[in-house]
Amino acid sequence: MSDSRFTRRDINRLAVGGLVGLGAGLSPRWLRAADTTPLRRAPGDENVAEPLPFVEGSWTIAALPDTQVYCERWPDHFYRQTEWIAKNKAKHDIQFVVHLGDITNRNTPEQWTVAQKAMRTLDGEVSYSLAYGNHDCGPGGNATTRDTYLNEYFTLTDACKSPALGGLLDETRLDNSFHKFTAHGQKVLVLALEWGPRDAPVEWAEKVVAAHPDHKVLLTTHAYMYYDDTRYDWTKYGKKQTWNPHSYGTARLAGGVNDGQQLWDKMIARHDNFFMTLNGHVLQDGLGRQTTATPAGNHVHELLVNYQMKKEGGEGFLRLVEFLPDRETVQIKAYSPSLDAYKTDPQNQFTLKLNPAWG
Repeated sequence: MSDSRFTRRDINRLAVGGLVGLGAGLSPRWLRAADTTPLRRAPGDENVAEPLPFVEGSWTIAALPDTQVYCERWPDHFYRQTEWIAKNKAKHDIQFVVHLGDITNRNTPEQWTVAQKAMRTLDGEVSYSLAYGNHDCGPGGNATTRDTYLNEYFTLTDACKSPALGGLLDETRLDNSFHKFTAHGQKVLVLALEWGPRDAPVEWAEKVVAAHPDHKVLLTTHAYMYYDDTRYDWTKYGKKQTWNPHSYGTARLAGGVNDGQQLWDKMIARHDNFFMTLNGHVLQDGLGRQTTATPAGNHVHELLVNYQMKKEGGEGFLRLVEFLPDRETVQIKAYSPSLDAYKTDPQNQFTLKLNPAWG
């Protein structure tokens, strides 16, 4: 494993010095020609940076983190998220949507009904993946078992309608899936793995990645990065990192669990085509990131995002991952359709560089 890691603190420190990011005077010509429609900042961000505009010629992956509180108490935020995505799929060239888990809070039929209604807005509009979280399994969402209503409310028949679905570990269940699409000539593969993936899903996913060397790979799973900008690592940190999959009842079931460091060692570090990981789950500020080089020198951006602990379970904020026309720059944004506003602080809005750049 390489020690070449850059956390958000490193990146933010460099950004202050003008060495990272796309500030005034550093922007390439195509970025300066972006849409200049005024964008609203979230309340409290008035003295922070201006929202980054969408750049013509870019394409987008939208990420839905931890909608659990919406399904329990504030469903309109969830509905507005998917309605906005469907309405703006052309404007933002939204190619795919990933859900990062904890779709529900208590794994009850009532809450899955809300999730089903929200996500079905995307059917026939934008393809999506679902990675179930700890609150989506076990009685009352306690993660003592892997029993989940996911497959009763999102069926195989429905999933097969998506042109992006590439395959499933278990052809009768959506617990572990992969998806493929091509955006502006760039082939992308999305892995959506279960909560604390067991050994068998990890072995299956590793084979899927090996069989698609011409695709750039995005890993989504509920628990991977921690809020202190490190991966979940039970061996190194144990209970010092709260909410590690190893501390839940599912860890004692057949097949065990794998945390962030194990996923890195067993899968990501072994391949040169991973470019990003996305996860939710973690509380505190619910944000974390680092960029790590594999032994072969491939840089992987590892990102945590979770708003569930905020007002009304997150006020509808979702993450937009925008791939700019230079095939190298990625804009990360936080937008709420409920507020029609962006979070623009350095932990919610920033730029990344793909290394190597996409050809």
